[in-house]
Amino acid sequence: MDTPSQPLGRILLVDDEPAILRTFRYCLEDEGYQVSTANSAAQADALLLRQVFDLCFLDLRLGNDDGMEVLTHMRVQAPWMRVVMITAHSAIDTAVDAIQAGAADYLVKPCSPEQLRLAASKQLEARQMAERLAHLEGHARKPGEGLDSHNPAMMAVLQTAKQVADTDANILILGESGTGKGELAQAIHGWSKRAKKSCVTINCPSLSAELMESELFGHNRGSFTGATESTQGRVSQADGGTLFLDEIGDFPLALQPKLLRFIQDKVYERIGDPQTRQADVRIVAATNLNLDEMAKQGQFREDLLYRLNVITLTLPALRERREDIMVLAERFLARFVSDYARPARAFSNEAREALLSYAWPGNIRELRNVVERASILCAEEQVQVSHLGLTLNAELCSPQAGAQMSLEALEKAHISAVLANSGTLDQAAKTLGIDASTLYRKRKQLDL
Repeated sequence: MDTPSQPLGRILLVDDEPAILRTFRYCLEDEGYQVSTANSAAQADALLLRQVFDLCFLDLRLGNDDGMEVLTHMRVQAPWMRVVMITAHSAIDTAVDAIQAGAADYLVKPCSPEQLRLAASKQLEARQMAERLAHLEGHARKPGEGLDSHNPAMMAVLQTAKQVADTDANILILGESGTGKGELAQAIHGWSKRAKKSCVTINCPSLSAELMESELFGHNRGSFTGATESTQGRVSQADGGTLFLDEIGDFPLALQPKLLRFIQDKVYERIGDPQTRQADVRIVAATNLNLDEMAKQGQFREDLLYRLNVITLTLPALRERREDIMVLAERFLARFVSDYARPARAFSNEAREALLSYAWPGNIRELRNVVERASILCAEEQVQVSHLGLTLNAELCSPQAGAQMSLEALEKAHISAVLANSGTLDQAAKTLGIDASTLYRKRKQLDL
């Protein structure tokens, strides 16, 4: 039997020239990398919604699409992914601009197979180093650090979480997007007797049923098209620890019986392998959806819901815990000015008032993004209202039908608010009733 292994790295190639895609793909696959290709921004966007990549080689001249705009979109959609721009000699200045915009490096066409292999090896090594540092920093921090609160409702949630953490009871965390469900799940693992083992996360909306089963339980080589290597699966990786199912409401209905069986009996099979395996895993799940209503409508298995919500923790929205807004904002500011070596040290009185009066439809995630942007833009010691960029956003959060505004402005307001409340572009597209590629074009068209 093949020993399960992970690919050396997952690489996305984006170029509108088929010959280059073919050459690059063969070269990198020969080195043992898992490679996917796209010939347009829309194709790349669709792949990024379904798969996780460590590295992307992105052509600067991408047919009708602007490589710089695609880069900007990728930095938001997959901030962990390192991007290498591919450019011609005549566009080296633009490639340098791309590095300033977040690209990790650039290659000049035509490049040799050795240059491509060296670039891939260098960037994937840097990616692995970043993951190791993040892992070490996560272990160095106390569990739940950053979750402390002065809000009674949030304090009650944290107290209950600490009480149940050391049991093996399954936990369901509810709350709007951006309220900190993932951080609470990590804290529960850290407070538990399983803390020395892994806490493994699966983002349920990001994968199809077929990919989800493979990612969850693993597969044997040759069990389906493209299965060039055997993989362990996240359940095996989490053995002895915790499996965090993020946005469980989007877990494929067809695969829910297998998940239910695993939760009940702790047994499973890899795709293409009849051998039944066991894993001692504690389940923590999270969602911003109403699972009770979904179960009534047949969109979620009722028996699975019963197994998941032995303990239910509901996180309050940020607008319901305003006493925590400035504590969080100041903590984020201190972190980002240190990371980016920027001069800001505090918020002006006007900026504080703006932060406290804003509706925060995107909750803590939106606050973090706003403060990160402000820390980069601010060239003085105090962050001003102008650095926050909240005035326009505040107007966009509550569009009113019948208001004195154009149809385009109303559409822009609605899409902006939905994006702020969604964890992923795919989730936002589902809410809006359009496909992800249409949403991508809308964002570009409306300058969102």
